[in-house]
Amino acid sequence: MFSINEHVKTLDYKVSRSTFGRVFRLDGSGHPKERKGSKFFTEIRAGLTTFFTMAYIIAVNASITTQSGGTCMCTDIVDKSCAIDVAYNACLIGINRDIITATAVIAGISSLAFGFFTNLPVALAPGMGLNAYFAYQVVGYHGTGKVSYRLALTAVFVEGFIFVFLSLIGMRQWLVKVIPASVKVASGVGIGMFLTEIGMSYSGIGLISGSPVTPTDIAGCPPQYLDPVAGNCRSHKMTNPTMWIGILCGGMLTAYLMSYRIKAAIIIGISVVSILSWPRDTPFTYFPHTSSGDSMFNYFKQVVAFHPIQHTLAAQDWNIGQAGAHFALALFTFLYVDIVDATATLYSMARFSGVVDPETGDFPRSTLAYCCDAIAISIGSLFGCSPVTAFIESGAGITEGGRTGLTAMTTGTCFLISIFFAPIFASIPPWATGCTLILVGCMMMRQVTAVNWSFIGDAVPAFVTIVTMPYTYSVAYGLIAGLFTYAVLNGMIYITKVVTRGKVQPPDADLAEYWTYKPGGNPPWFIKAAQGKLWNKGKFYSMDGQSVAGGTEASEKELVEGAAMRVPTRETHEG
Repeated sequence: MFSINEHVKTLDYKVSRSTFGRVFRLDGSGHPKERKGSKFFTEIRAGLTTFFTMAYIIAVNASITTQSGGTCMCTDIVDKSCAIDVAYNACLIGINRDIITATAVIAGISSLAFGFFTNLPVALAPGMGLNAYFAYQVVGYHGTGKVSYRLALTAVFVEGFIFVFLSLIGMRQWLVKVIPASVKVASGVGIGMFLTEIGMSYSGIGLISGSPVTPTDIAGCPPQYLDPVAGNCRSHKMTNPTMWIGILCGGMLTAYLMSYRIKAAIIIGISVVSILSWPRDTPFTYFPHTSSGDSMFNYFKQVVAFHPIQHTLAAQDWNIGQAGAHFALALFTFLYVDIVDATATLYSMARFSGVVDPETGDFPRSTLAYCCDAIAISIGSLFGCSPVTAFIESGAGITEGGRTGLTAMTTGTCFLISIFFAPIFASIPPWATGCTLILVGCMMMRQVTAVNWSFIGDAVPAFVTIVTMPYTYSVAYGLIAGLFTYAVLNGMIYITKVVTRGKVQPPDADLAEYWTYKPGGNPPWFIKAAQGKLWNKGKFYSMDGQSVAGGTEASEKELVEGAAMRVPTRETHEG
């Protein structure tokens, strides 16, 4: 073991000192902006961790998107959904396998491109939540909605190019910068809580469920005891073997290994639970002796299999006029949810990895990052997928030590390989990754100390952001709620100050974080043009000559190592 570690350290050193290491700014490369603590093998391991954590998207996205009916045509005049139509359901099997391939392809291509061009440890794939909105609200169950599957793909395709435009003019970057510092920090914490809720639900270990009486309820019952309407356990709570194997082997074992800083702890936990769940004659098998279990097991036994995309490739319908307002509504909804969700997630992951500049509040190559994300949306629609976005499960790889684009590129490579091993990767059970998401949520919670809890005008909006994300099951709604609270609360405080000419102010008003609508760094070109400063170089300054990059941020070292103490940024002045 000692000799292996020595060989790994030697190779890490050689790679870091090479041109390759300098390109990716590995620790020891000599690059002036090298990422501290980044090592070649650590990045590879982090990429594998991210992949295993989000590999469930291959099967889950295919399952959800297939519910839209895809390109299958329902001809039953009585049952518009063709729920029991044999031919229609046979067509859906082909759609499901198309989407499995499409999901792996777009996740692989987009993550590779994102990692290479941005050097950020963030992986991309069709987003959870957005795929459900796409399938159940826009297209409708088995195509019973107002917009056809083909037309919905057109809306996604157009949305991607609108995103590129917004990224190139700097609008997305500017929107991130004007978000108050504490709300931005709270977004990362809220995403961690969101991940924890996903991990605890039946998308993970199945510890909690819905309830007709309370918003959530203790669960842990086998699926046959779940109420099909309310979603809660009717009986046999906390008796599900899959939940316990997920907690003990996926959670406790992983946490135990992490306590000793075993680098591959998360991968080991996911692998142990998956392997234990594959034999059929166990109480915690992923392949029960049912029709769906038989189908999954038959697919799993193929081990190596490639399914070409036959039905959903370039399936767009450009006859936009037939849907009219419904198409416009779908496009607008995709746009505003994506611009808030994807932008907030990208920023939070960049902050979690410790690359956000505390002076400007921006991260390196942000324009490239937003453009890659946007282009991936349009490419994904060509394969038949709902909008692609940055995955919050990237936090698992960051927790494992990922700091550069090599992490994302490793994840992308794994997704491309999984095209040929889809039967294996599509068979990772949700309870194998559930506790991983909970542990990642724990790691992301550390940022909460960077919130300005000293002033109510900053603390309440941050708290609202944190709790709204998991409770509404949406990153976008959480950020919107936080910004709304911030605007109303601080707006009232400001009006009171103006009306009373400064005589009535909160006693702790001097503890409030500095905020301005003129953020630091370079503003969007249209703002510079309006001010006659389009060709001016350097920082953007307020009218009084002060840098408006004020406020407080957690430094890179603090975010990476978990100290997360508040560090006031320095103000600079024009000479």
